[in-house]
Amino acid sequence: MNEKLRHALYEGENIGQQYTLLVPHTIPRSMVGMRLGWRTGTSIDFQDYREYQPGDDIRFVDWNVYARSDRLTVKLYMEEVTPHLDVLIDGSRSMNLGNTTKAAATLKLAAILAVAAENAYCSHAVWISDNGFRKVINDFLLPTAWDGFEFNSPHSIDDALEVMPPTLRPLSIRVLISDLLWPATPIHTVQRLQSGGAALFILQLLARNDIDPPIYGSVRLVDSETDEIADLLVDETTIKQYRRNLTQWQQSWAEACRQYGAQLTTLVAEELESSIVNLQKIQLVIPV
Repeated sequence: MNEKLRHALYEGENIGQQYTLLVPHTIPRSMVGMRLGWRTGTSIDFQDYREYQPGDDIRFVDWNVYARSDRLTVKLYMEEVTPHLDVLIDGSRSMNLGNTTKAAATLKLAAILAVAAENAYCSHAVWISDNGFRKVINDFLLPTAWDGFEFNSPHSIDDALEVMPPTLRPLSIRVLISDLLWPATPIHTVQRLQSGGAALFILQLLARNDIDPPIYGSVRLVDSETDEIADLLVDETTIKQYRRNLTQWQQSWAEACRQYGAQLTTLVAEELESSIVNLQKIQLVIPV
């Protein structure tokens, strides 16, 4: 990992000290505010109950409760109810274009969230997409110890979810950091990430050039992930159409999030620190 990305983790770790993660009410209240180390949970540490959901292991159904109340409930264990943050990072090439700071901003943002989780007595895990999802090296430690970021994948988030989805903690707070710039059916992606979680936040991280393309005239565009080439004459009309398309695409993601109770916000990589207020607006973090 290069020094620029390493420095971004350092900066994010420092900024994160100013914030704490907001833990949703859907996580059992008895656990909120407790710091349970990642080594302490075992399968025999019973903590709480929740309603049975299709796909749950029937071995954990409490039949005594069913006999008394005619309601199917399953036992939750320490690992399942400890407040937990799962951060999913888009590791595709579009997140690391040479003329943008998206890669560094992505790591800074992930670091901020991880430290905010620590401040809220939550555990955390960090995943990055490649040919499937994989955990970041030392992800359970503070951000300056993380490693293994490449941002060189030709695969989209949806592709990675199909090949090897992340093992997300039940009832975890899930955060996706991505530019969302790939052909997708947003509602399917949101549904998949939301399933089984306590809350889902989608942070669209765009470069300034993604929002306001600075190019004019005859240009050759090369897709950073597929290497597809397009020769284009860019004028004011082209730029206006691009902005309309981007707005419509953002609206489709917003509608998908609305249907599944997820939160969406857009951040600008070059203005990340001033954009953190957006994380407060969607109730992801608050100042310490």
